[in-house]
Amino acid sequence: MKRPRFSSNEDLRYEVEDRLPGPIALGLGFQLAAMGINGVVLIPTIAFRAGGAEDLVLWAVFASVLACGVATILQGLRVGRIGAGYALPHVSSAIFIAVCAEALIRGGPGLLAILVVISALAQAAFSARLSLLHRVLTPVVTGTVVMLMPVTVMPILFDMLNELPPGAPVRAGPLSAGVTIVAILGIALRAKGTLRLWAPAVGIITGSLVGAAFGIYDTGRVADAEWIGVPAGGLPALDVGFGPAFWALLPAFLFVALVGTTKSVAVAVSAQRVSWRRSRAVDFRAVQRAVAAEGAGNLLAGVAGTLPNTPNGSGVAAIEVTGVAARRVGAAAGLAFCVLAFLPKALALILAIPDAVVAASIAVVMAMLFTVGTREVVQSMGANPRNGLIAGVSFWTGLAFEFDLIFPAYFAEFAGGLLSNGLTTGGLVALLLTALTTRRKSRLRVALDVAELARIREFIQAFSAGHGMTAVTERLEAASEETLLTLLELRNAADEADGTDEAEATPDDGRRELLLTASEEDGEAVLEFRVGAAGSDELNLQDRLAWLEAETRAADVEQEISLRLLRHLASSVRHQQFHDVDILTLRVSAVPERES
Repeated sequence: MKRPRFSSNEDLRYEVEDRLPGPIALGLGFQLAAMGINGVVLIPTIAFRAGGAEDLVLWAVFASVLACGVATILQGLRVGRIGAGYALPHVSSAIFIAVCAEALIRGGPGLLAILVVISALAQAAFSARLSLLHRVLTPVVTGTVVMLMPVTVMPILFDMLNELPPGAPVRAGPLSAGVTIVAILGIALRAKGTLRLWAPAVGIITGSLVGAAFGIYDTGRVADAEWIGVPAGGLPALDVGFGPAFWALLPAFLFVALVGTTKSVAVAVSAQRVSWRRSRAVDFRAVQRAVAAEGAGNLLAGVAGTLPNTPNGSGVAAIEVTGVAARRVGAAAGLAFCVLAFLPKALALILAIPDAVVAASIAVVMAMLFTVGTREVVQSMGANPRNGLIAGVSFWTGLAFEFDLIFPAYFAEFAGGLLSNGLTTGGLVALLLTALTTRRKSRLRVALDVAELARIREFIQAFSAGHGMTAVTERLEAASEETLLTLLELRNAADEADGTDEAEATPDDGRRELLLTASEEDGEAVLEFRVGAAGSDELNLQDRLAWLEAETRAADVEQEISLRLLRHLASSVRHQQFHDVDILTLRVSAVPERES
């Protein structure tokens, strides 16, 4: 039987809930903002210029920086059900470039604004019902999307490495980039203590000094910029005429919004993986809140007339480099964005950094991000070896489309160039392949009550007989019974906490209804129990089982008989907690216990 194991991240200096000293939080927050500011500025600039709206570029950049700042603060502070509570900086979303440029061409800023607003509302809906997507937004999908993020960014970085001001010596770019990379890697790999926290900043400053020596640091931009101000422009009037251009582009915007949600899920999951010293099950309530914050940020972006934004994976990679996951860093990064939006000279000070230095520093971060995605995929292969094939096909398909290697004459202009983005294409392939491998399941809907045990046993017996698993029928029945008792314990504890009388709770409220599904996968029976959410403060059962395995709570676990039996009966237990539903998935080997 597979046992849950604890892995640890001993290099993590500050966990997500730790109180980080203010100066360090501000310094690291500024680093996060500095690493993302070029993306926040570059992406709307590219889209608006491609859409023929050159006169609106400055306003779009201002609005983008401000919207990203607000969304980043929401992610770090967590306001109700908005915000993951992790350091997740937002940047303008590159996957929206093609469709946003097309919207500007067909209908101007008003059409772009209404489409972005609707896509933001769609993301809010995705957040509320994320549990319905959990079967396809699996670790292999999210891991593949994370792996593809560097693929879509690296071509831009390589171009930036070769961009030099007129008259600059050719060696200026390679030398400043090389010094940046050496400084970051040298400190990150060899330094200890506080110095390691400042590796990205030291690398950027060092590279900029080398660039300044060659005359490629744009001091003129800094000198010409105003100290405080807002660019000309204003909020666009939403085009609510819903003409043909709107309906033609709406499907593409909604699909890209779904892809953006997939990316947010991937980043939020990865952030949880690296933000705790002791590994724990993914909290999908935090993932829901991350998507909700993305929707809120995009609603603001739409009203302001700029591109949507999305959580940036650089925050995850920065945690790996610095060893700091405190949420205050994310809030500080958002504050830095908001301040920079109104300080053109401060913004120019960052934008004046040579392109080669910016590209080199982000390239190191992207390399770290790729390993995070790879780790997600490898871990998912333990549950399903086919996940490796899904990830491989999806990754290479995304890479091929990113570089126009597959029938470019047919796909380059398809859906406004939608498939020319490797992240979009690879993510779509991963979603489709995952959906195709999802098998039909037998279903039973009953009340969450011990009196339903007879019906559950009949359901298990019919499933076992139909899938050739009669040898382990008793084991499946026992596992189902212990799961029911455990879920009832959680429900009763939640009812006591909120003052609900058990007699008042009925199946009609959705909290006392159980949906049981059963399927066969790779020689194992997979039982999934879906019930209304038990409560936000309940410890994840998957973590409780891991605690049992580690025997770290001997005084408490002796009473958790149902969990001990579950650990014995099931080869694996996965508990996914959403705001609206709890999903407990058991995998039970089809081999009788005496043979295993």
